[in-house]
Amino acid sequence: MSTRSRRGGGGVVGAVRTDVQRLHGAWMELVFPRQRGRGHSVMGKWKPETLPQKVGYHAWSSLGALGLLLLYPLTVVGLATRFYATKLDSTRTRLGVAGVTAIALFGWGTLTVIAHIQLPFDAFVAIAAASAVATVSTALAAGFSKFGGRGTSVLLAYPFAMTALFLPPVVAALVTPSLEGIVLEPSYEFAVWVLDNVLHVGGLDEFLRSNYELEGAAYAAMWVGISFPLGWFFGLVVALANLVRPSD
Repeated sequence: MSTRSRRGGGGVVGAVRTDVQRLHGAWMELVFPRQRGRGHSVMGKWKPETLPQKVGYHAWSSLGALGLLLLYPLTVVGLATRFYATKLDSTRTRLGVAGVTAIALFGWGTLTVIAHIQLPFDAFVAIAAASAVATVSTALAAGFSKFGGRGTSVLLAYPFAMTALFLPPVVAALVTPSLEGIVLEPSYEFAVWVLDNVLHVGGLDEFLRSNYELEGAAYAAMWVGISFPLGWFFGLVVALANLVRPSD
């Protein structure tokens, strides 16, 4: 029997139905026993018998159904993220942590040398600092991915991987004027939006505007700061995807 048949057929529709059933079953099993994956179990799926049990069961089920409106789109994001993360992880497996770190060190070291030759000293220092952060982040992401468990991957590997991915275009834009309109200007607009809509609580936006200027290495620092919560987000949605569709 094919994998598609076991999942209920129907192509994409059948796969979505199976995913939703698994998520809803996991939600129900937080409170009620024997809810997830009990279709072929000898004991079968637990069902409420008394009136209070039925009321609580159906109320919890309805609440879970509403939550699926938010959770399933995140599951789709997690499945896509897991696909590309697996591609990167296969590269790390072939090269090893040392090999990945060596490639990052060579690439960032070359950029630092070019910056030292062509740019003012202040710009060179900024590029060198960003290069060091990116190289260390690459090594840490590869190391935590290889030697850590799922929790370590979510907490540390994904954020450091995001840092290693975000810094190259930002640093390239700092040394390449033609990239400023593509990378730095959208970054500035995004920073303004975050200050106006996210960090305005408690006057944090005024503090940042009064004490810091978004120029030079500050762009790199901003994206390093963004990479950690974004990495946690992607790590969590991948964990959610693994709950719905466990990887082989």
